[in-house]
Amino acid sequence: MLRARTLFRIFESLLIISIIFNFFSCGKKYIPEQEKYIKSIEEFRHEKNEEMKNDPSSPFNQDKNAHFKPLKYFDVNPDFVFKSKLYKYDKQDSVIIFGTKGEKRKILRFGYVLINFKNKQYKLNVYRGSSPNGAVYYTIWFTDKTTGDETYGVGRYLDFDLNPDTSYVYTIDFNLAYNPYCAYSAKYSCAIPSKEDHVDLAIKAGEKNFH
Repeated sequence: MLRARTLFRIFESLLIISIIFNFFSCGKKYIPEQEKYIKSIEEFRHEKNEEMKNDPSSPFNQDKNAHFKPLKYFDVNPDFVFKSKLYKYDKQDSVIIFGTKGEKRKILRFGYVLINFKNKQYKLNVYRGSSPNGAVYYTIWFTDKTTGDETYGVGRYLDFDLNPDTSYVYTIDFNLAYNPYCAYSAKYSCAIPSKEDHVDLAIKAGEKNFH
């Protein structure tokens, strides 16, 4: 009987040690540079919340039916930051995409970037468009395996700042992926990513579904 109790206590101690070890080993450790990066993204998100809440041009202040609450995000994950050159298409075609209100929009399929995640390569199109005031902009929009579940059903966007240096290496940071305004208010219409813009990967980074 005594031996059985001793064995039970040994087993119990080993079990507790195992649980403690698993608990601490599950938390991912980052190097100082990554910790600094994570903090910068968290600060950016805080500033965006303040802007969305207080800026008169924010959808929450333009639409009385849109009620502000803090935006939702995945935890900042440095594994979803990639580097790529911009590969321009030899033939840059104007393509028709649709807005969420059903309207047709013409935009130029300008080029693409490549990312490598877990030894698999993925392609993202870069589009060039112009705003109503004539300002030219470049953008990436995409859907992925989280779309319609953890993230907004239409898709998410990434801003893209074109560099004139053709050898420039861009940072593609999915922690900065955001929802278009139509995610917050029915007053807005936003571009719907095409089937070609789907990334066959669960991108658990950036902004989550607002509702």
